[in-house]
Amino acid sequence: QALLVESGGGLVQSGGSLKLSCAASGFTLNYYAIGWFRRAVGKERELISCISSTDGTTYYADSVKDRFTISRDNAKNTVYLQMNNLKPEDTAVYYCAAPIVSVQATCDPAPEYDYWGQGTQVTVSS
Repeated sequence: QALLVESGGGLVQSGGSLKLSCAASGFTLNYYAIGWFRRAVGKERELISCISSTDGTTYYADSVKDRFTISRDNAKNTVYLQMNNLKPEDTAVYYCAAPIVSVQATCDPAPEYDYWGQGTQVTVSS
């Protein structure tokens, strides 16, 4: 059974940092683009970053550009999201997702993500 498990969330003060992990089991992340999403209370789910499996090309939403960095370690079957200079508006549940059915390796065009982790809460206090 394919699973994605996020970890690394928590409570941090404004300006602080967190590093989220997205670990896969039951399948190999190497073949897929992986996306990081977030959903804040009362808001729509937002794609904030994606990393391709072909050449490591990355995508960032404007809201996180220059503060967040996505990376992948294929040997550990894990994708990371380093979040720096966190702001209260970054408070949300963060999810990673993979387009397993379509087997899409690139972030462009936007993949149809069909496997999701359970999410990890990030809370940034002011």
